[in-house]
Amino acid sequence: MFTSIDLSLSTLPNGVASGDTTQTSTVLWTRSTAKGTVFFEYSIQPNFCTILGTASGLVTDSNQPIKVELTNLKPRTTYYYRVTDAAGTCAGGQFRTAAELGTPAGLRFGVAGDWHGDLAPYPAIANVPERQLEFFVAHGDTAYADLKTPDLDRPASTLDEFRIKFNEVYSARLGLNTWADLRASTSILATIDDHEVDDNFAGGAPASSHRNVRFGTGGELINNTELFKNALQAFQEYHPLRDEFYGETGEERTTNKRKLYRYNTYGSDAAVFILDTRSFRDANLPLSFNPTKEQEKEFLTRSFEPNRTFLGQQQLTDLQRDLLDAQNNCITWKFILIPEPIQNLGIPVANDRYEGFAAERTQLLRFIKENCIKNVVFISADFHGTAVNNLTYQESPDGVQIPVDAFDIMTSPVAFYEPFGPTSVRFSSLTSEEKAAYEALPTIHEKDEFVKNLVDARLIPFGYNPLGLEGSGIDATLLKGSYVAAHVYGWTEFEVDASTQQLRVITYGIEPYSLEQLTANLSTIISQTPIIISEFIVNSKN
Repeated sequence: MFTSIDLSLSTLPNGVASGDTTQTSTVLWTRSTAKGTVFFEYSIQPNFCTILGTASGLVTDSNQPIKVELTNLKPRTTYYYRVTDAAGTCAGGQFRTAAELGTPAGLRFGVAGDWHGDLAPYPAIANVPERQLEFFVAHGDTAYADLKTPDLDRPASTLDEFRIKFNEVYSARLGLNTWADLRASTSILATIDDHEVDDNFAGGAPASSHRNVRFGTGGELINNTELFKNALQAFQEYHPLRDEFYGETGEERTTNKRKLYRYNTYGSDAAVFILDTRSFRDANLPLSFNPTKEQEKEFLTRSFEPNRTFLGQQQLTDLQRDLLDAQNNCITWKFILIPEPIQNLGIPVANDRYEGFAAERTQLLRFIKENCIKNVVFISADFHGTAVNNLTYQESPDGVQIPVDAFDIMTSPVAFYEPFGPTSVRFSSLTSEEKAAYEALPTIHEKDEFVKNLVDARLIPFGYNPLGLEGSGIDATLLKGSYVAAHVYGWTEFEVDASTQQLRVITYGIEPYSLEQLTANLSTIISQTPIIISEFIVNSKN
């Protein structure tokens, strides 16, 4: 079992990490406050009896992390590494390389997004190291750089300010650093959502189109602005990721831009696709929170405009190509990590989800259906709660719902107050009496059922399926809880059985808390242990 390291007085305040791990390579990471050379050693023995190699990096700016890439590693092998900085501080971690294509090795990984700086030290992920994961996906909103947080009481603008925001969430607080423990215990994959930059930004839209003037008032694309570049550089620096860029793509929005898209394979068990749904998208369509029927109709019609993009053409092309590659290589499960939900959740805030880009959403889901790409699971975040639903698409706003053999699981937040459940009720059109009835429910399971019914009531009138996988044609069995977990902070584990290829999905959670509650009940809150809130299994299709 992985043992955590006390970093509270360390010159390695964010610990160590590995990421972008493949069958034969990985990126090792740390940040040292001591200027000078940092050494990285690695071994296949936890006691480092035999050191396989050493790499180094030079710290000249204590706010800028150091990365090194290891290559020529062996597949399906656990490696141990240790980092020693110029002050003599040492910290260690471990990672496991992926199995070679064609090997049914089994796979277990975790996913979570959405953690606010003032709610550290994040007990919702405290049990991750003991789960012995092959990797963990930091699934967007990895810092709320556009909001006031304890270490910087304003939105970040400069590169150093964005670094402050990321350092804040990956540093110790109250004697705990759950992110350092997690990142040392397994490999990391990561992508952005919006709050790493600015709320609801659209990187492929003109700067003048944004809701405020933070990107300027000119006609250049947001992903060409200094603010965007500062944010993305800081995100890249504070995560153990390779620096990758698109080349000449034929479209301005992606040409020579930073590439967060990833396609990794794990034996014959799984392929994982990491998407960036912010950097290249067109501006969101206008949509008020309580639109009239006429406004709803106009929004749904405009969402099918054929040239609007959520991913950018190059990223969509890459995803389609790699999905075909995974299917042709007989890889069982295809996990598509998409920061915003692709499932239908109704009109509220639909303009910020894939529903607001319905033509491209249809193009992607139709591609999956027509090419018989099996066992596709979209994993999303952003809306601060867990909700599972099968996927359908339409060819036009008034068209029939066409089912796809795929589903989307929206994952819970690590820490963002309030979660999906109470937020959905608060902003609903329910009467004060109905809201009071919700508040009076004694358990989170009863509240989850209330919220499920609330969401279903806005899905069914549009012909969308109610939440859950019952009757969907997907061979799933609910073992515990519900397909909705809207009242916890937590994370979700995905496990593929090597023998049966059955998928098990477990959502762990703790009671949510506000900053005021954390301050008033510190010891009680940070000592919470995540428990299983929801669990279901899905049998793969041949």
